[in-house]
Amino acid sequence: MKPSLRKITAVLPVAAIEPSLPFWEAVGLTRTVEVPHGDALGFVILAGRDLEVMLQTHASIAEDMPSLAEASRQGPTFLFIEVDNIDAIERALAGREQAFARRTTFYGATEVGYREPGGHYVTFAQFPPGE
Repeated sequence: MKPSLRKITAVLPVAAIEPSLPFWEAVGLTRTVEVPHGDALGFVILAGRDLEVMLQTHASIAEDMPSLAEASRQGPTFLFIEVDNIDAIERALAGREQAFARRTTFYGATEVGYREPGGHYVTFAQFPPGE
């Protein structure tokens, strides 16, 4: 019998959580769990509709899973998120660092990319109705 996968959630390692919160909250995610680490946040779960993102600081990872401390600093994560309204995303993230401007892809999606404050890249994509 094969395993049955139920859910996938990205864990984004960051130097500090607080700078990333306004980005994720601007696109509609809300904090559902906050775990302090010293005087700052060490771990946060943000959720909305059918998705969830976790942010964890490098320091928290190093304390929790020392064998993964170095790996958590290796590089950015690339996320691809389907949305209903790309215009609303651009309004919500106006003035934030774009990784690439709005474009239409060969597979029919309208996309725009951002670099969130933790250094990770997020592509938001809207597909034509019915696709």
